[in-house]
Amino acid sequence: MRYPCAVRKLMVIVNGAAGGGRAAQRLSPLLEAARGVELDLRPTTGPGHATALARESTADAVVAVGGDGTVHEVVQGLMQRATRPPLGIVPLGTGNSFVRDLGLREPAAAVAALVRGETRAVDVVQLTHTTGVVYSLNLVSVGFAAAAGATTNAKYKGWGVGGYVLAVLETLYGLHPVALPHRVDGAPYDSRPFVLLSFCNSTSTGGDMAMAPDADPSDGLVDVVRIAPMNRRRFLTSFPRIFRGTHGQLPEVSFGRARRVELAAPGPVDLMIDGEILRVSPTVLEVVPGALRVLV
Repeated sequence: MRYPCAVRKLMVIVNGAAGGGRAAQRLSPLLEAARGVELDLRPTTGPGHATALARESTADAVVAVGGDGTVHEVVQGLMQRATRPPLGIVPLGTGNSFVRDLGLREPAAAVAALVRGETRAVDVVQLTHTTGVVYSLNLVSVGFAAAAGATTNAKYKGWGVGGYVLAVLETLYGLHPVALPHRVDGAPYDSRPFVLLSFCNSTSTGGDMAMAPDADPSDGLVDVVRIAPMNRRRFLTSFPRIFRGTHGQLPEVSFGRARRVELAAPGPVDLMIDGEILRVSPTVLEVVPGALRVLV
């Protein structure tokens, strides 16, 4: 469902490092279309700055300019507030995964949405771990995706989707099953090993990879994607299916849906959260329905 929103002043949080350092240069001509709206441009100075800016903003809406990582930081700040202004997104980063579900894939369309002032309520995934809480708009993943994400960030961050593919191939050499006991909505714990387990609020990851092709960021649920153990050759030959969203046809792949997932991690594990890697001991993952309004 969509709702009108009076937008007179926007805080525009710009990650100049996004998109291989090209985000700031691409932004100026785009914002010429945002006439009639007061813009408070705030370049970020380092990790965590976007979170602080979003938390303290007094603008009618807060706009994240960058990629999935920038959006992730801004969401942390907004979710720490008692009253949350709408979120705007101008996708000028590498992956830009979440916006694909909202018709904001093209930056010009995203800027037009800032002026239009129409919002859509979207769910937020809240992950509680032993030392705090983190929020996700896109997905929380463990296993192969987390390992590939760590490799991407370390070696191929500025290479776009192709960089993630290279990281996948590199990670493939160390492919091995892992386990994270968990239970979905009170069902018995599942301790079976897997090579990948993802809790998806939206359809895509890594840009064009349709990890959860039927996910809906406004349905109050996460789509649970599990890939059972498979050897390297089968994983490699099956991997292109994820770009078409047909990997669910494989017998090793299963889908489900959940509102709340309890996790019994034996200790800290690597998680990929909206493209960012976090090593924590997760305890509970749950959906906060309609927690944010996004300008669409």
